Amino acid sequence: MKKFIPYRALTLARKEIFQYLNAPAFYGAAVFFLLFCSIFLFYFQQYFAQDQATLRSYFGIFPIVFILVIPVITMKSWAEERKTGTVELLLTMPFTEWDLVLGKFLSALAILGMMLLLTVPLPLTLSSLGSFDAGMILCEYLGAFLLGASAVSLGLLLSCLSKNQAGAFLGSAVVLMIVMLINQITMSFDLPQWLAQSINFISLAYHFESFSKGLIDTRDLAFFVLSTALFLFINTRVILLRKWK
Repeated sequence: MKKFIPYRALTLARKEIFQYLNAPAFYGAAVFFLLFCSIFLFYFQQYFAQDQATLRSYFGIFPIVFILVIPVITMKSWAEERKTGTVELLLTMPFTEWDLVLGKFLSALAILGMMLLLTVPLPLTLSSLGSFDAGMILCEYLGAFLLGASAVSLGLLLSCLSKNQAGAFLGSAVVLMIVMLINQITMSFDLPQWLAQSINFISLAYHFESFSKGLIDTRDLAFFVLSTALFLFINTRVILLRKWK
């Protein structure tokens, strides 16, 4: 029986990261992410007219942007392996399902982390114009990272279920749009409390709201960690079933 060994997952993750950095899709997604968020903040939100030392509106748009950015990162992870037939080669190598899934997950999460790091110059530049709360900004970055981790794990699962990159991208974008924005229903309609709470519970954007306000709610923290673990676990089960077909 194969045993899970962490360094094997890290080895796979390193290989995947190099593949990401050699693909134009990463750079296109990074440019789109940076431009869209900046244009939204300065043009649509009229940031300088607000005269407030806060970036809450900047981080508040992250759930929307992730709907398109995350599928670009995750779409080829499993779908491309399946299309080219290399997934069968991976399954015959001395890797456990967790080695493979965590390798894919850590590499995609590292790429997302790089994109988030590229946004750091913006708050550093604006900090000279006002008295920003550094703790609040760090909390917002933590929330964005946890939100991204959960979304990446879901995107990888959908990529594993797809036959090609196009299907993986469209499927991930649609599902992420649902789980990100479903909490808008509770704002638009007067629903029973139990139904509204149930809808909010499955919304990733809803659990991100506390972080965007500079608050660390342990319930939201636990939700992101557990949802990420759940999606990764389901991914390992899908691979295991496919291995024995």
